[in-house]
Amino acid sequence: MNAPAPSADAPIGIFDSGVGGLSVLRHIRAQLPHEHLLYFADSGFAPYGDKPEAVVAERVLTVGSFLIAQGAKAIVVACNTATVAAIAPLRARFPDLPIIGVEPGLKPAAATSRTGTIGVIATARTLAGAKFLQLRDAISATTSARFLLQPCPGLVEQIELGELDSAATDALLERYITPLLDGGADTLVLGCTHYPLVQASIEKLIARTPGRPVTLVDTGEAVARHLARLLAAGDLLRSDESAVHLEGYTSASATALSAAFTSLLGTDPPVHEVSSSASGTMLIGPNN
Repeated sequence: MNAPAPSADAPIGIFDSGVGGLSVLRHIRAQLPHEHLLYFADSGFAPYGDKPEAVVAERVLTVGSFLIAQGAKAIVVACNTATVAAIAPLRARFPDLPIIGVEPGLKPAAATSRTGTIGVIATARTLAGAKFLQLRDAISATTSARFLLQPCPGLVEQIELGELDSAATDALLERYITPLLDGGADTLVLGCTHYPLVQASIEKLIARTPGRPVTLVDTGEAVARHLARLLAAGDLLRSDESAVHLEGYTSASATALSAAFTSLLGTDPPVHEVSSSASGTMLIGPNN
C-alpha cells in the first residue's frame, strides 16, 4: 500500500501501547524542535506484552495506518514489543515512508559495561522475540558480553496508572532488578519505553544497593538521532521555525493522556479519544 507522498511540513507519528512512548517523544522534541508531532497512546489495548504476536502485529498495522491517514510523514514505533512483532510488516505495507522501531540497547550496553555482565529488563514478549534473541546472540559472540534477562510483569501497568514512585512500583522494581545487581550486572538496559519514566526510582534502588556503580541504557536519544538522519536523507526535515503543534490520540481516556502529557512533559496539547468501528476503522472523538 502506498501512502501519499509526504511533505516536510507534515507531522511525525509516534505511538506506543500507552504512555511509555512519551519517553521517546521527549527525545524527539529535543532533537527536532521544529517538527509537528502526533502521539497515539493505545492504552485501551494495553499491554501489548501479554498478547500473541500476530494480534500485536495486526494492531500495529491498524494504528500505523491511522497515523498515516492523519498525514504522518514518518512513523516511530516507540514500543519494543510492537517493534519485535510488527516493524517488518509495517515497513512492507508502507515502503515509501521512514518507519523506525526501537530495540533494547544491547550494543551500547556491551560497549559501556566494564565487567561484561549486563542486565536487561523488558516485557516477556520482547525477551522471547526472535529478533531480540538474534541480536543478543550476535553481540554476545562478538563481545563476550553476558546478558541477564528479566521480564517485568506488572510494571507497565503500574506506569500506565501513573504510579511512578509508589510503594507497589518500588516493590516490583526491587523484585526484578535486585537479582540482576546481585548477579554482577554493572549496566542495566531499560528494554521497554515505559521504563525510563521510572528511571528516578531505579536510580534510588541502585543507590541503596552496595557495590559498583551501575550505568542505565535508554535508547530514546539514539532513536531521535536516527529519525533525524532519515528525515534529512529524504529531504523531509521541517526548516520552518514557526509554531509547531503536538496532538495526542488515545484508545482509552483522553483525560488520562492529558494528565500524562502535563506530568511527564509539562505540556497540554489537544487530545482525542479514538474508537474502532465494527469494520475496524478508527473513529476520532472530540478534543479533550
